Amino acid sequence: MRASGGQDDSEARTRSGFVALAGRPNVGKSTLANAIVGAKVAIVSDKPQTTRRAIRGVASGADWQLVLVDLPGVQRPRDALTERMQRRVEHELADADGCLMVLNAEQGVGPGDRFIAGLLEGSPVPVVVAVNKIDRADRARTAATLQAAADLGLAEEVFPVSARTGAGVQPLVDHLVSLLPSGPFYFAAGQHSDQPEFVHLAELVREQVLARTRAEVPHAVEVEIEHVEQPRPDLVRLDAVILVETESQKGILIGAGGRMIKSIGIGARKAIERELDSHVHLALSVKVRRHWRADDRVLDRLGIE
Repeated sequence: MRASGGQDDSEARTRSGFVALAGRPNVGKSTLANAIVGAKVAIVSDKPQTTRRAIRGVASGADWQLVLVDLPGVQRPRDALTERMQRRVEHELADADGCLMVLNAEQGVGPGDRFIAGLLEGSPVPVVVAVNKIDRADRARTAATLQAAADLGLAEEVFPVSARTGAGVQPLVDHLVSLLPSGPFYFAAGQHSDQPEFVHLAELVREQVLARTRAEVPHAVEVEIEHVEQPRPDLVRLDAVILVETESQKGILIGAGGRMIKSIGIGARKAIERELDSHVHLALSVKVRRHWRADDRVLDRLGIE
């Protein structure tokens, strides 16, 4: 991950490094990563455990490059999927130049936050704390959360931010950049993520599923892009399959008269068209793959490390 050898003059004039985002599920890490990068690199949902991959978002300035690793929400492993997520958390933290812990201003600091803070105590890299969603909390609630965040003792300064509105994001970015070591850029100018395109497009489809489903369905769903072609410059054709674990989940996703799958398809097509700046023909299907979350072969194929 790191460059080797001595620095040349251009490297000495630039700063670059990796910052891992830590936090319990649903504190807004994905939205904050998108706000810092200035582009959509992670899908957003009100469901916990939305992020399954360590998505690298790349924010660049004239003389700096900040690579964000949006970690899966830290939680107790329950199956092969969450075990992989947990291992990824540990790996990325060990290989980072800094860590940004994100808290939720609305919900305050709870046992889950304190558990993560305990994991970060004695971290070999600097830890920065941001209290997100200040736009959703009143002043008293925000002040209480900021104080509780400071009491965790992880960082000298706590940053109040709203990833949704952008309030407070720039001072946070400036501080994170100040932590970066001298070094070359790891990604080309204008590149916002290291995700393969097929993974990003699959995530845009999954985002639409998450927006429309409840109960156990969101966590049992994964999306795989099976085929992509561009028959002409202004048209992209995609075949995508939505994986679920039970026939009842498949029925929910198809919906009465096919209305649910049609709604998902329309939303996903519009999101992909915005991403690709092209007309899109999207063919969606739903398949039952029982216990896919515990199947290492499926997880490998889906790129979930």
